[in-house]
Amino acid sequence: MSNSGEKDQQELVAVVDAVRREIARRVVGQSVVVDQILMAIAAGGHALLVGVPGLAKTLMIRTLSESMHLAFRRIQFTPDLVPSDITGTELLEEDAHGHRAFRFVQGPIFANIVLADEINRAPPRTQAALLEAMQEHSVTAAGDTMRLPEPFFVLATQNPIEQEGTYPLPEAQLDRFLFDIRVGYPSAAEEVEILRATTGRASAPPEPVMDAQAVIALQRGVRDVVVADTVLHYAASLVRATRPDSAEAPSLVKQYVRWGAGPRAGQALILGAKAAAYLDGRVAVAPSDVQRVAHPVLRHRVLPNFAAEADGMTSEPVVDALLKHVSPPSSKLPG
Repeated sequence: MSNSGEKDQQELVAVVDAVRREIARRVVGQSVVVDQILMAIAAGGHALLVGVPGLAKTLMIRTLSESMHLAFRRIQFTPDLVPSDITGTELLEEDAHGHRAFRFVQGPIFANIVLADEINRAPPRTQAALLEAMQEHSVTAAGDTMRLPEPFFVLATQNPIEQEGTYPLPEAQLDRFLFDIRVGYPSAAEEVEILRATTGRASAPPEPVMDAQAVIALQRGVRDVVVADTVLHYAASLVRATRPDSAEAPSLVKQYVRWGAGPRAGQALILGAKAAAYLDGRVAVAPSDVQRVAHPVLRHRVLPNFAAEADGMTSEPVVDALLKHVSPPSSKLPG
Protein backbone atom coordinates (compact mmCIF):
# COMPACT_ATOMS: atom_id res chain seq x y z
CA MET A 1 0.00 0.00 0.00
CA SER A 2 1.37 3.45 -0.96
CA ASN A 3 2.04 6.27 1.53
CA SER A 4 -1.12 8.04 0.32
CA GLY A 5 -3.06 4.81 0.78
CA GLU A 6 -1.76 4.43 4.34
CA LYS A 7 -2.69 8.05 5.08
CA ASP A 8 -6.20 7.45 3.73
CA GLN A 9 -6.43 4.34 5.88
CA GLN A 10 -5.43 6.25 9.01
CA GLU A 11 -8.00 8.95 8.30
CA LEU A 12 -10.79 6.45 7.64
CA VAL A 13 -9.97 4.40 10.73
CA ALA A 14 -10.12 7.63 12.76
CA VAL A 15 -13.58 8.35 11.33
CA VAL A 16 -14.77 4.82 12.22
CA ASP A 17 -13.41 5.33 15.74
CA ALA A 18 -15.49 8.52 15.93
CA VAL A 19 -18.57 6.48 14.96
CA ARG A 20 -17.75 4.05 17.78
CA ARG A 21 -17.59 6.92 20.26
CA GLU A 22 -20.93 8.32 19.11
CA ILE A 23 -22.56 4.89 19.56
CA ALA A 24 -20.95 4.49 23.00
CA ARG A 25 -22.58 7.76 24.10
CA ARG A 26 -26.00 6.12 23.81
CA VAL A 27 -25.38 2.34 23.97
CA VAL A 28 -23.66 0.93 27.06
CA GLY A 29 -21.23 -1.92 26.40
CA GLN A 30 -21.74 -4.29 23.43
CA SER A 31 -18.33 -3.28 22.05
CA VAL A 32 -17.84 -6.63 20.30
CA VAL A 33 -21.24 -6.33 18.62
CA VAL A 34 -20.50 -2.76 17.49
CA ASP A 35 -17.11 -3.87 16.13
CA GLN A 36 -18.72 -6.68 14.14
CA ILE A 37 -21.38 -4.34 12.69
CA LEU A 38 -18.66 -1.90 11.61
CA MET A 39 -16.62 -4.74 10.10
CA ALA A 40 -19.67 -5.87 8.12
CA ILE A 41 -20.23 -2.34 6.82
CA ALA A 42 -16.54 -1.95 5.95
CA ALA A 43 -16.69 -5.25 4.05
CA GLY A 44 -19.82 -4.11 2.20
CA GLY A 45 -22.02 -6.84 3.70
CA HIS A 46 -25.31 -7.16 5.57
CA ALA A 47 -25.66 -8.22 9.20
CA LEU A 48 -28.25 -10.11 11.23
CA LEU A 49 -28.41 -9.22 14.94
CA VAL A 50 -29.88 -12.01 17.08
CA GLY A 51 -30.74 -11.43 20.71
CA VAL A 52 -33.60 -11.36 23.23
CA PRO A 53 -35.69 -8.18 23.54
CA GLY A 54 -34.28 -5.27 25.50
CA LEU A 55 -30.63 -5.57 24.47
CA ALA A 56 -30.60 -2.34 22.43
CA LYS A 57 -30.37 -4.00 19.02
CA THR A 58 -32.69 -1.48 17.37
CA LEU A 59 -31.20 1.44 19.31
CA MET A 60 -27.71 0.38 18.24
CA ILE A 61 -28.62 0.39 14.55
CA ARG A 62 -30.55 3.67 14.79
CA THR A 63 -27.64 5.32 16.60
CA LEU A 64 -25.26 4.00 13.96
CA SER A 65 -27.40 5.54 11.24
CA GLU A 66 -27.55 8.88 13.07
CA SER A 67 -23.74 8.94 13.38
CA MET A 68 -23.50 8.51 9.61
CA HIS A 69 -24.87 11.07 7.16
CA LEU A 70 -26.83 8.37 5.30
CA ALA A 71 -30.46 7.78 4.37
CA PHE A 72 -32.03 5.48 6.96
CA ARG A 73 -35.35 3.61 6.87
CA ARG A 74 -36.86 1.21 9.36
CA ILE A 75 -39.19 -1.59 8.27
CA GLN A 76 -41.16 -3.23 11.07
CA PHE A 77 -41.73 -6.79 9.85
CA THR A 78 -45.18 -8.16 10.68
CA PRO A 79 -47.21 -11.16 9.45
CA ASP A 80 -49.37 -8.95 7.18
CA LEU A 81 -46.39 -7.22 5.48
CA VAL A 82 -46.38 -7.78 1.71
CA PRO A 83 -43.45 -7.44 -0.75
CA SER A 84 -44.68 -4.12 -2.16
CA ASP A 85 -44.52 -2.66 1.36
CA ILE A 86 -40.75 -3.13 1.06
CA THR A 87 -39.91 -2.55 -2.59
CA GLY A 88 -42.63 -0.05 -3.56
CA THR A 89 -45.79 -0.01 -5.62
CA GLU A 90 -47.30 1.43 -8.80
CA LEU A 91 -49.98 4.11 -8.54
CA LEU A 92 -52.36 5.08 -11.33
CA GLU A 93 -52.43 8.87 -11.60
CA GLU A 94 -54.48 11.21 -13.72
CA ASP A 95 -53.14 14.62 -14.78
CA ALA A 96 -55.09 17.83 -15.38
CA HIS A 97 -55.80 16.80 -19.00
CA GLY A 98 -57.32 13.48 -18.00
CA HIS A 99 -54.32 11.40 -19.10
CA ARG A 100 -53.67 8.40 -16.90
CA ALA A 101 -50.27 6.87 -16.26
CA PHE A 102 -48.64 4.62 -13.73
CA ARG A 103 -46.02 6.05 -11.39
CA PHE A 104 -43.74 3.88 -9.27
CA VAL A 105 -43.52 4.96 -5.64
CA GLN A 106 -40.31 3.74 -4.06
CA GLY A 107 -40.57 1.66 -0.90
CA PRO A 108 -38.39 1.93 2.22
CA ILE A 109 -35.76 -0.38 0.69
CA PHE A 110 -34.51 2.66 -1.24
CA ALA A 111 -32.15 3.88 1.49
CA ASN A 112 -28.51 3.49 2.50
CA ILE A 113 -29.17 1.72 5.80
CA VAL A 114 -32.33 -0.39 6.09
CA LEU A 115 -33.31 -1.71 9.50
CA ALA A 116 -35.37 -4.88 9.04
CA ASP A 117 -36.78 -5.10 12.56
CA GLU A 118 -37.89 -8.57 13.72
CA ILE A 119 -37.32 -9.89 10.22
CA ASN A 120 -38.58 -13.38 11.04
CA ARG A 121 -42.12 -12.11 11.74
CA ALA A 122 -42.91 -11.74 8.02
CA PRO A 123 -43.85 -14.73 5.84
CA PRO A 124 -41.25 -16.21 3.45
CA ARG A 125 -42.76 -14.50 0.38
CA THR A 126 -42.18 -11.10 1.97
CA GLN A 127 -38.72 -12.04 3.24
CA ALA A 128 -37.84 -13.07 -0.31
CA ALA A 129 -38.46 -9.49 -1.45
CA LEU A 130 -35.16 -8.65 0.20
CA LEU A 131 -33.13 -11.27 -1.68
CA GLU A 132 -32.52 -9.33 -4.89
CA ALA A 133 -31.88 -6.12 -2.98
CA MET A 134 -29.33 -7.76 -0.69
CA GLN A 135 -27.48 -9.60 -3.45
CA GLU A 136 -27.73 -7.28 -6.45
CA HIS A 137 -28.33 -3.90 -4.77
CA SER A 138 -31.28 -3.44 -7.10
CA VAL A 139 -35.05 -3.85 -7.17
CA THR A 140 -37.11 -5.16 -10.09
CA ALA A 141 -40.65 -3.80 -10.17
CA ALA A 142 -43.13 -2.97 -12.90
CA GLY A 143 -40.77 -4.59 -15.42
CA ASP A 144 -37.90 -2.25 -14.61
CA THR A 145 -34.72 -2.84 -12.63
CA MET A 146 -33.80 0.08 -10.40
CA ARG A 147 -30.47 0.49 -8.63
CA LEU A 148 -30.46 1.13 -4.90
CA PRO A 149 -28.43 4.01 -3.46
CA GLU A 150 -24.84 3.27 -2.51
CA PRO A 151 -23.70 2.34 0.02
CA PHE A 152 -26.52 -0.07 0.84
CA PHE A 153 -26.83 -2.24 3.94
CA VAL A 154 -29.56 -4.36 5.47
CA LEU A 155 -29.18 -4.62 9.24
CA ALA A 156 -31.82 -7.03 10.53
CA THR A 157 -32.86 -7.99 14.05
CA GLN A 158 -34.32 -11.26 15.27
CA ASN A 159 -35.55 -12.61 18.59
CA PRO A 160 -34.19 -16.17 19.05
CA ILE A 161 -36.63 -17.20 21.79
CA GLU A 162 -40.17 -16.27 20.78
CA GLN A 163 -41.30 -18.66 18.06
CA GLU A 164 -45.07 -18.08 17.93
CA GLY A 165 -45.99 -16.03 14.90
CA THR A 166 -42.52 -16.23 13.37
CA TYR A 167 -41.15 -17.77 10.19
CA PRO A 168 -37.61 -19.21 10.01
CA LEU A 169 -35.43 -17.35 7.54
CA PRO A 170 -34.79 -19.42 4.38
CA GLU A 171 -31.23 -20.70 4.06
CA ALA A 172 -30.81 -18.74 0.81
CA GLN A 173 -31.59 -15.52 2.65
CA LEU A 174 -29.45 -16.35 5.68
CA ASP A 175 -26.53 -16.87 3.31
CA ARG A 176 -26.92 -13.26 2.10
CA PHE A 177 -25.98 -11.99 5.55
CA LEU A 178 -22.23 -11.57 5.82
CA PHE A 179 -22.40 -11.84 9.63
CA ASP A 180 -24.80 -13.44 12.09
CA ILE A 181 -24.08 -11.36 15.21
CA ARG A 182 -25.18 -12.61 18.62
CA VAL A 183 -26.13 -9.91 21.11
CA GLY A 184 -25.65 -11.08 24.70
CA TYR A 185 -26.62 -9.77 28.12
CA PRO A 186 -24.57 -6.91 29.62
CA SER A 187 -22.12 -7.42 32.47
CA ALA A 188 -23.10 -6.50 36.03
CA ALA A 189 -21.26 -3.17 35.83
CA GLU A 190 -22.78 -2.39 32.41
CA GLU A 191 -26.27 -3.18 33.68
CA VAL A 192 -25.86 -0.64 36.51
CA GLU A 193 -24.59 1.93 34.00
CA ILE A 194 -27.62 1.24 31.75
CA LEU A 195 -29.93 2.01 34.67
CA ARG A 196 -28.04 5.21 35.40
CA ALA A 197 -27.93 6.37 31.77
CA THR A 198 -31.52 5.58 30.80
CA THR A 199 -33.48 6.80 33.82
CA GLY A 200 -32.34 10.43 33.75
CA ARG A 201 -32.58 13.13 31.13
CA ALA A 202 -32.15 12.08 27.52
CA SER A 203 -28.67 12.56 26.12
CA ALA A 204 -27.92 14.68 23.05
CA PRO A 205 -28.41 12.90 19.71
CA PRO A 206 -25.30 11.50 18.01
CA GLU A 207 -23.31 13.77 15.72
CA PRO A 208 -23.06 12.61 12.06
CA VAL A 209 -19.33 11.99 11.62
CA MET A 210 -19.25 9.82 8.49
CA ASP A 211 -20.84 10.26 5.06
CA ALA A 212 -21.51 8.05 2.04
CA GLN A 213 -18.22 8.98 0.32
CA ALA A 214 -16.25 7.95 3.40
CA VAL A 215 -18.09 4.61 3.61
CA ILE A 216 -17.42 3.88 -0.07
CA ALA A 217 -13.75 4.85 0.36
CA LEU A 218 -13.58 2.55 3.40
CA GLN A 219 -14.98 -0.36 1.38
CA ARG A 220 -12.46 0.24 -1.40
CA GLY A 221 -9.63 0.33 1.11
CA VAL A 222 -10.75 -2.97 2.62
CA ARG A 223 -10.70 -4.58 -0.83
CA ASP A 224 -7.04 -3.51 -1.23
CA VAL A 225 -5.87 -5.34 1.92
CA VAL A 226 -3.32 -8.04 1.04
CA VAL A 227 -4.14 -11.72 1.65
CA ALA A 228 -1.42 -14.36 1.41
CA ASP A 229 -2.16 -17.61 -0.40
CA THR A 230 -1.64 -19.49 2.86
CA VAL A 231 -4.48 -17.51 4.46
CA LEU A 232 -6.73 -18.11 1.44
CA HIS A 233 -6.10 -21.85 1.77
CA TYR A 234 -6.78 -21.62 5.51
CA ALA A 235 -10.17 -19.97 4.94
CA ALA A 236 -11.05 -22.50 2.23
CA SER A 237 -10.08 -25.38 4.53
CA LEU A 238 -12.32 -24.05 7.30
CA VAL A 239 -15.28 -23.86 4.92
CA ARG A 240 -14.65 -27.30 3.41
CA ALA A 241 -14.41 -28.80 6.91
CA THR A 242 -18.02 -27.71 7.61
CA ARG A 243 -19.35 -30.22 5.07
CA PRO A 244 -20.17 -33.63 6.59
CA ASP A 245 -19.38 -35.53 3.37
CA SER A 246 -15.90 -34.02 3.15
CA ALA A 247 -12.83 -36.00 4.13
CA GLU A 248 -11.58 -32.82 5.84
CA ALA A 249 -14.55 -32.63 8.23
CA PRO A 250 -13.98 -33.40 11.94
CA SER A 251 -16.06 -36.05 13.67
CA LEU A 252 -18.35 -33.49 15.31
CA VAL A 253 -19.34 -32.17 11.87
CA LYS A 254 -20.00 -35.67 10.52
CA GLN A 255 -22.14 -36.44 13.55
CA TYR A 256 -24.18 -33.26 13.91
CA VAL A 257 -24.19 -31.26 10.65
CA ARG A 258 -26.79 -31.72 7.90
CA TRP A 259 -25.46 -29.13 5.45
CA GLY A 260 -22.19 -27.27 5.53
CA ALA A 261 -21.24 -23.84 4.25
CA GLY A 262 -20.96 -22.96 0.55
CA PRO A 263 -18.33 -20.90 -1.26
CA ARG A 264 -19.99 -17.64 -0.20
CA ALA A 265 -18.84 -18.43 3.34
CA GLY A 266 -15.22 -18.39 2.17
CA GLN A 267 -15.78 -15.02 0.53
CA ALA A 268 -17.30 -13.75 3.77
CA LEU A 269 -14.37 -15.06 5.82
CA ILE A 270 -11.84 -13.24 3.63
CA LEU A 271 -13.83 -10.00 3.36
CA GLY A 272 -14.52 -9.99 7.09
CA ALA A 273 -10.86 -10.69 7.83
CA LYS A 274 -9.81 -7.89 5.47
CA ALA A 275 -12.15 -5.50 7.28
CA ALA A 276 -10.79 -6.59 10.66
CA ALA A 277 -7.21 -6.00 9.52
CA TYR A 278 -8.00 -2.64 7.89
CA LEU A 279 -9.82 -1.29 10.93
CA ASP A 280 -6.86 -2.36 13.07
CA GLY A 281 -4.62 -0.24 10.85
CA ARG A 282 -2.90 -3.16 9.12
CA VAL A 283 -2.37 -3.71 5.39
CA ALA A 284 -2.38 -7.53 5.36
CA VAL A 285 -4.65 -10.23 6.74
CA ALA A 286 -3.37 -12.50 9.52
CA PRO A 287 -4.81 -15.95 10.30
CA SER A 288 -6.11 -14.48 13.57
CA ASP A 289 -8.34 -12.15 11.53
CA VAL A 290 -9.99 -15.17 9.91
CA GLN A 291 -10.44 -16.75 13.33
CA ARG A 292 -11.91 -13.51 14.68
CA VAL A 293 -14.76 -13.53 12.14
CA ALA A 294 -15.26 -17.31 11.94
CA HIS A 295 -18.21 -17.46 14.33
CA PRO A 296 -20.32 -14.62 12.84
CA VAL A 297 -19.57 -15.93 9.33
CA LEU A 298 -20.17 -19.65 9.88
CA ARG A 299 -22.75 -19.99 12.67
CA HIS A 300 -25.71 -19.38 10.35
CA ARG A 301 -24.24 -21.34 7.45
CA VAL A 302 -23.78 -24.62 9.35
CA LEU A 303 -27.14 -26.40 9.60
CA PRO A 304 -27.48 -28.88 12.50
CA ASN A 305 -29.20 -32.20 11.81
CA PHE A 306 -31.86 -34.03 13.81
CA ALA A 307 -29.26 -35.67 16.05
CA ALA A 308 -27.91 -32.24 16.96
CA GLU A 309 -31.39 -30.99 17.83
CA ALA A 310 -32.01 -34.08 19.97
CA ASP A 311 -28.71 -33.60 21.84
CA GLY A 312 -29.11 -29.84 22.20
CA MET A 313 -26.10 -29.21 19.94
CA THR A 314 -25.88 -25.85 18.16
CA SER A 315 -23.53 -24.53 15.50
CA GLU A 316 -21.40 -22.67 18.09
CA PRO A 317 -19.45 -25.70 19.40
CA VAL A 318 -19.20 -26.96 15.82
CA VAL A 319 -17.37 -23.78 14.80
CA ASP A 320 -15.18 -24.12 17.92
CA ALA A 321 -14.28 -27.64 16.82
CA LEU A 322 -13.47 -26.43 13.30
CA LEU A 323 -11.05 -23.82 14.61
CA LYS A 324 -9.26 -26.49 16.64
CA HIS A 325 -9.33 -29.04 13.82
CA VAL A 326 -7.94 -26.85 11.01
CA SER A 327 -4.43 -25.62 11.72
CA PRO A 328 -3.72 -21.98 10.81
CA PRO A 329 -0.70 -21.17 8.63
CA SER A 330 2.48 -20.27 10.45
CA SER A 331 4.34 -18.57 7.62
CA LYS A 332 5.11 -14.87 7.90
CA LEU A 333 2.55 -12.71 6.15
CA PRO A 334 3.40 -9.78 3.84
CA GLY A 335 3.28 -6.28 5.27
